[in-house]
Amino acid sequence: MILVCGGLADVVTELVCARLEALRYPYRLLDLGLFPAGYSLAWRWSEGKPSGVLYGSDWRLNLAELSGVFVRYLGPDGHAPVSGLSGPLAEAVIAESQAGVMALLEHLPCLVVNRAAPSVSNHSKPYQALMVRQAGLQTPPTLVTSDPEAALEFYRANQGEVIFKSLSGVRSVVRKLTPSDLERLPLLRHGAVQFQRFLPGDNVRVHLVGDEVFATRVRSEAVDYRYARRQGHTAEMEPTHLPDSVAEACLRLAQATGLVLAGIDLKQTPDEVWYCFEINPCPGFAYYEQHTGQPISAALAELLKRGIQA
Repeated sequence: MILVCGGLADVVTELVCARLEALRYPYRLLDLGLFPAGYSLAWRWSEGKPSGVLYGSDWRLNLAELSGVFVRYLGPDGHAPVSGLSGPLAEAVIAESQAGVMALLEHLPCLVVNRAAPSVSNHSKPYQALMVRQAGLQTPPTLVTSDPEAALEFYRANQGEVIFKSLSGVRSVVRKLTPSDLERLPLLRHGAVQFQRFLPGDNVRVHLVGDEVFATRVRSEAVDYRYARRQGHTAEMEPTHLPDSVAEACLRLAQATGLVLAGIDLKQTPDEVWYCFEINPCPGFAYYEQHTGQPISAALAELLKRGIQA
């Protein structure tokens, strides 16, 4: 039996459920957008591992029956209103209920895609960059600073070809640093920012599902192709093949982080040099599957059905 933990308002969770339905693989949905309402979860430690039962409105699932779990945690905005509660109290109930699920999933002996602990590297881009290089992938020239003068020097040293983005795992729109932005550099004293040399070439998004590699080439004039339309551009996607050395380095990186499912952002420059920006522990692969037809969700369903020990 497969357990899916997430909200059906999330397109990735919806795709995974649809794929499991199409393949007729037995599964249960724990809708985190409603939990704890409508569900009952009781578990305890037994013989060094958790055991227990999850109840839905009309079903019962013994945790020992699980071959695999797929999870995408939701923030407060993805949760339905909590009956009788509002504001900070409702947020506390949601956070506590999801923390309880997270604690259980961290210790289940079956396959969990993905546990929370392996995802921690994404909370610090500088730390993650060290892991990227240790795996054998190059990173762009980068500056992390709260010093306006250091940022200006980096900008000039790279002839103005510089982008900036968030340091944390919170999604941000990648933008190119423009001359008008230089007036705002004194604001850096209130918080560090990550600057990188802008690299020409094609973006390549790599999805890893266990040891399977799905690479998507993205051609776009936008600095951040995820927001191409917003920036007045288009983004064309197609399946592509990675050099063996790059594919192997991506697999080493996922293995080093402990991620079973991962999205790795690469760029191939016109002179055939490959760079890596980051590894995403909760990739929105539905966007790429819908544009290319790559069977990412099918590979994930097979992995969850087959299962492996933690």
